[in-house]
Amino acid sequence: MKAIIIEQYGGKEQLKEADIPKPTPGEQQVIVKLHATSINPIDWKLREGYLKTMMPFDFPIILGWDAAGVVSEVGEQVTSFKVGDRVFARPETTNRGTYAQYTAVDAHLLAKIPENLTFEEAACVPLAGLTAWQCLFDFGNIQKGEKVLIHAGAGGVGTFAIQLAKHAGAYVATTAGTHNVDLLKSLGADEVIDYKIEDFEKVLSDYDFVLDSLGGENQEKSFTILKNGGKMASIVSEPNQEKAAQKNIKSGNVWLKPNGSQLAKMAELLKQNKLKVLIGHRYPLSVEGIREAHAISESHHAKGKIVIEIS
Repeated sequence: MKAIIIEQYGGKEQLKEADIPKPTPGEQQVIVKLHATSINPIDWKLREGYLKTMMPFDFPIILGWDAAGVVSEVGEQVTSFKVGDRVFARPETTNRGTYAQYTAVDAHLLAKIPENLTFEEAACVPLAGLTAWQCLFDFGNIQKGEKVLIHAGAGGVGTFAIQLAKHAGAYVATTAGTHNVDLLKSLGADEVIDYKIEDFEKVLSDYDFVLDSLGGENQEKSFTILKNGGKMASIVSEPNQEKAAQKNIKSGNVWLKPNGSQLAKMAELLKQNKLKVLIGHRYPLSVEGIREAHAISESHHAKGKIVIEIS
């Protein structure tokens, strides 16, 4: 099968096309004929070698951990899915990812794609959507009426987090550049701080929860707008525990855990049009397409999700 691989760590030039054997399903796996995947920061961070200690994979590595497609084979013990089902998943993180025509997925990580969603839209949801879900609800346990700040609201995680927090009844503030203010208000944000002209630290106070996707100075400043006993989930780095202790703040670096049942709950929201997908960029499954997609993700200026279309 066609796949885009890396055979050593490094820059975008390491991405190349290869013919890789099609996977076969384990007893509790299905093979998904992929129609779309999407790009996430983990992809290029692993490509560069930043995650090689955490994920010591053998080469060649197929990057990509968002799957959307059709079940083409099922393992002997799989009863919940059948050949022909439209499915999506955040597969386990292995060296056989989703920049390919086929991938193997553990059946318990799959969910069925709602009929009103395209494969491209479905491919945007698993990694970014589950990250937002687990930050807000598993870590933050946010409740109706609480005040929530979501940094980088126009990014993949941000667009889902705004909508999920609003659906839970929270008051949602977010940070973004000038050109994304109207977009984020259309997703339900109550307050959009244009970081180019305003400092969120001077505008916001007494917040219950912060979702940090920026790290560095923004993460440090976020402590000042949290109330005593507030919470901060970061998806980029471990927050300063000394600062957290000063205000009895629960803070931590949240690392996504693939979860099919949570994805099914999101599928229901998508089916009811209570959650929508924002695709900002589309590329084909080709060396050039993946390289361009990585460049946009690395710029930190992607609007919404970056989709890879697989024929």
